[in-house]
Amino acid sequence: MCYPSKCTLLTLYFLSTLFFSLLTSSTSCSNSNCQVLEACSAATDCGPGLYCGNCPALGLNQPMCIRGQPTLPTSTVNGLPFNKYSWIVTHNSFSIVDAPPLPGVQRLTFYNQEDTVTNQLRNGVRGLMLDMYDYQNDIWLCHSFQGQCFNFTAFQPAINTLKEVEAFLTANPTEIVTIIIEDYVHTPKGLTNLFRNAGLDKYWFPLSKMPKKGIDWPTVTEMVQANHRLLVFTSDASKEAEEGIAYQWRHMVENESGDPGVQKSSCPHRKESRALNSRGSSLFLMNYFPTYPVEADSCKEHSAPLAEMVNTCYKAAGNMLPNFIAVNFYMRSDGGGVFDIVDKMNGHSLCGCTTVTACQYGT
Repeated sequence: MCYPSKCTLLTLYFLSTLFFSLLTSSTSCSNSNCQVLEACSAATDCGPGLYCGNCPALGLNQPMCIRGQPTLPTSTVNGLPFNKYSWIVTHNSFSIVDAPPLPGVQRLTFYNQEDTVTNQLRNGVRGLMLDMYDYQNDIWLCHSFQGQCFNFTAFQPAINTLKEVEAFLTANPTEIVTIIIEDYVHTPKGLTNLFRNAGLDKYWFPLSKMPKKGIDWPTVTEMVQANHRLLVFTSDASKEAEEGIAYQWRHMVENESGDPGVQKSSCPHRKESRALNSRGSSLFLMNYFPTYPVEADSCKEHSAPLAEMVNTCYKAAGNMLPNFIAVNFYMRSDGGGVFDIVDKMNGHSLCGCTTVTACQYGT
């Protein structure tokens, strides 16, 4: 336990940035020992959980060590209800810059991430947004429009990514992953068969056990013990009755995505969602990504504006912190980024501390 802080997350962000800036200006480091915001020339210069990057969008052209992983909150404070924690979610997790297009086809779409889903999970991402479509007599991941997958918007069969999730859950028996599906699948039992064929049915959190009317979820310990470590939500309400897949907006509230979700001092709820402060759902998804992603601008977006938006949405939700923060290019920042923000959110929620690392284990 620690003494609760009266500082906002935004204030904490500026204080931590100022501290590290002062530290950088007065110290030097050797290989593998460089800390956040210290100059680097290669990833091997930076300490564990860091990588070498920069943020030209903020005028930071000198490569420096940047955070690349959060502190997993359950490693410090375990055993609380699942809805007491906050997690990083990647928006369009499959829409990866270097993903090869179909043979002989030039892909025409936007990209939202830079590394594989496996790497995203290894780096502490615990929520994946996946757009699923009927395509080529299968279910594919597409970044498309008009509810249809085209050869120039297609990425790969969805089972490939789901097998990455299955491998991660098998190798990490205490971790919990959430999948949020933008659902354009009309094949009867298509999603049920897809998850079964990927070997994920053994981890599925049953719809019948999902809490209603805003009450707490089971604890993370209970979920791990029951092996209910995969939460799946769909945007298609009919799938609850047809396939037992949770309809997203019966179980979580969500702010607007795209440009309305990044407008300063505003956090409107998505039209399909209840009001953010309704308390009818115990999970809160906060979207924070522009309608048109610009890779180079993400480091700027994940600095002070993200911290400020967390505060805005916290107030809009009646002093409820988001359980999920969905972002583009999650690794990019000017130092701490979404990893710092989530650490501060978990510290505030779990023990009233300025960051989760200040919590004592088991509190």
